[in-house]
Amino acid sequence: MEKPVNWGILGAATFAREHMARAIHEAEGARFQALATSDPAKADGFRAFAPDLVVHGSYDALLADPAVEAIYIPLPNSLHVEWTLKAIAAGKHVLTEKPIALRADQIGALIAARDASGLLVAEAYMIVHHPQWQRARALVAEGAIGPVLHADAAFSYDNRDDPGNIRNRPETGGGSIPDIGVYAYGAVRFVTGAEPVRVRSRILRENGVDVFAQVLADMEGPGGAFTYGAMTSMRLPPRQEVTFQGRDGLIRMTGPFNAGLFAEAQLHMIRPGRPDHVERFPGVRQYRNQVEAFGRSLRRGDPYPWTLEDARGNQRMIDMVMAGEVPF
Repeated sequence: MEKPVNWGILGAATFAREHMARAIHEAEGARFQALATSDPAKADGFRAFAPDLVVHGSYDALLADPAVEAIYIPLPNSLHVEWTLKAIAAGKHVLTEKPIALRADQIGALIAARDASGLLVAEAYMIVHHPQWQRARALVAEGAIGPVLHADAAFSYDNRDDPGNIRNRPETGGGSIPDIGVYAYGAVRFVTGAEPVRVRSRILRENGVDVFAQVLADMEGPGGAFTYGAMTSMRLPPRQEVTFQGRDGLIRMTGPFNAGLFAEAQLHMIRPGRPDHVERFPGVRQYRNQVEAFGRSLRRGDPYPWTLEDARGNQRMIDMVMAGEVPF
């Protein structure tokens, strides 16, 4: 029987408490060993399901804990690179929330540190661990809808009533593009293997962060060239949808990002002259899948499905969105 991976979490983020800490606690081959927070009261919500949790009063103290083998980092976006490098220097494997950096050129240092250390370092890009997305990728690769000619993605929610949220603050790397654009763009890259060659964007900002972004791009990949459109917003009612339109049909994804929370994850394949095909994925725990995949990669050497190079490609597209802005 494989030894469980002992995990530590840097910071008592709400997202960590509600999702990733529970996923680590419940995952096979994983143990939620330690938490770093300077506020003991924030540890109570974690101890509610992990009563034996070790709580450290600082991030450095957790990194120095010899019982901790892997670190999960849910800190504000602006701190991801700094603490990922510190965790690597401490000899820990690292899983850092997306986006792992705020510019593509920052990820080279993470790749160099990973390669020099031999540690497993990855971005917590959970959707690639969901069978809905793995199935879409396989169907497109086998030509089930013919060559992709267009893809579009929409992801929105409304947090205008929470001005203190890190997503609404420029100093913490906020904005809809780094928060959810990373999914709208990366999901299409993951399924098609394509990269953008030209990007145009229209962006609305409040308080120095983007709250609405519309993107048009020309993509090129193994299956040929296609057009792409995306919308992300932190000021619109919740919406999540991705569509791949091929020469011979289309694939529409429902509940594609917050599967089971926003809506049930479903894949609809519609092809002229054939019955509509629907696949449903109820009850899948994509965060738990992510933790277990990390453990298998660490213990067995299984390929991890989202590398730092993949993350760098995503961030390069985000950089292109920012650089390709045109006026409304």
